[in-house]
Amino acid sequence: MLRIAIYGKGGIGKSTISSNLSIALRNRGLNVLQIGCDPKADSTYLLTDGKEIVPILQQIRDKGNDLKLEEAVSAGFDGVWCAEAGGPPPGMGCAGRGIIAALQMLDKLDAYKKLSIDAVIYDVLGDVVCGGFSMPIRDGYADKVVIITSGERMAMHAASNIAQAVENFKDRGYAKLAGIIVNKRNVPDEEAKTQQLAQSIGTVILGTLPFSREVQVAEEKHLPVLADSPDCECSRVFNEIAGRLIDESI
Repeated sequence: MLRIAIYGKGGIGKSTISSNLSIALRNRGLNVLQIGCDPKADSTYLLTDGKEIVPILQQIRDKGNDLKLEEAVSAGFDGVWCAEAGGPPPGMGCAGRGIIAALQMLDKLDAYKKLSIDAVIYDVLGDVVCGGFSMPIRDGYADKVVIITSGERMAMHAASNIAQAVENFKDRGYAKLAGIIVNKRNVPDEEAKTQQLAQSIGTVILGTLPFSREVQVAEEKHLPVLADSPDCECSRVFNEIAGRLIDESI
């Protein structure tokens, strides 16, 4: 099973990229599960026509051990399976613990086996790689970490910190850094800056997504760009990235 954890600075486009990668992997015949690891529970909205999924943590609070797999996981666009970890109300607890509880519940429900999952994408909150937020890259959940960045200073700073955290975890047999995806913001010398970043953290650029009006139009329709404009440049890049992620050598 291909298991990918996606990290990056808040607002860098992780959920959009995760959803499009889910579709790209699905187009290659894989049975995909996307798990939103964020209290906002909005990772999968492009896969569910903008409809909200009841987060697993909320369902655990409401139903406890009576929670069923079909309640925890929903079928989204083109058959991509969708789940949202959720979290506690603001100021009422640790969001990281919510991720732990949700992933443990999916294990208990034997979700990966019962749904015959070939690929799982964990879309993780912001640039936090501690406590429960590190859960997707440890304990055998993910094999590969992908970092999303642009050429903006704070995005690259966050990417560097995440890469260092992954490096610190590697001796424990946790997930390895597969590469970075550049989500262009058209800042000066963006390609040179991100290439230098990749070299400095010892990884590769898996793909560079151009600033795209097609993505904006698709999101206004609550759709991944791969569904709305499958022949545009961004869609081509998403398909290429999916192919690289499937490559066992990365």
